[in-house]
Amino acid sequence: MIVDVEQDVREAIKLQLEGKNFKILEAENGEEAIATLEKEDHLVNLGLILCDIRMPKVDGVECIDYLKANAPGIPIVVVTAFPDTEMATSLLKKGVKDYLIKPVNKEKLIAVVDELVAAGKDIGL
Repeated sequence: MIVDVEQDVREAIKLQLEGKNFKILEAENGEEAIATLEKEDHLVNLGLILCDIRMPKVDGVECIDYLKANAPGIPIVVVTAFPDTEMATSLLKKGVKDYLIKPVNKEKLIAVVDELVAAGKDIGL
């Protein structure tokens, strides 16, 4: 799942990952992401979440807190245009797997996604 307020960013990431045969869900903010994840079996079947931080309604930090509480095994990668070392450290301590800065290098993005999806969910928290 890609959670980002910017449609062009979601589209660019989606195109890169669909080329590697990943199926993609999209949300433009944390509120939409949470609503989408609560539908069907997405909290069970989702392999990875790429999440922006600065978003309206429910921001990335609130969304990540919700996900860590309700789907702790799903790996989360922050993708942001506003790097903040203190926030990155805080999020990594909460269990976020990586913190990428926009614009994300295509090879780096694919490498991180491949590695985390191949590793599977963190079920031994």
